[in-house]
Amino acid sequence: MNTYMIRRRSAWKTASELELAADRSNRVGNEEMLDRVRWIRSYVVEEEDGQLGTVCIYQAVDIGAIREHAERAGLQADEIIPIAQTVVVRDDPVEEG
Repeated sequence: MNTYMIRRRSAWKTASELELAADRSNRVGNEEMLDRVRWIRSYVVEEEDGQLGTVCIYQAVDIGAIREHAERAGLQADEIIPIAQTVVVRDDPVEEG
């Protein structure tokens, strides 16, 4: 599998909407496309318009599988960029709370 970054800009107005979308995405990936797509992680960002967007890291057999997953899950995929290499300086921080 190859690794991709997916940018979803201003896709959700609320955290609740985002959570529902994440549930759909997870279900589609784990139940319908298990051998073709893997969701690794997402970073939620506050967009300039006040809505929520994401930067998602996925593994997939190809970009077509990423697009199919987004369509099945009812998600936009504004940009899909292949990741050439990963450099980890530190592990992702753990949110306290």
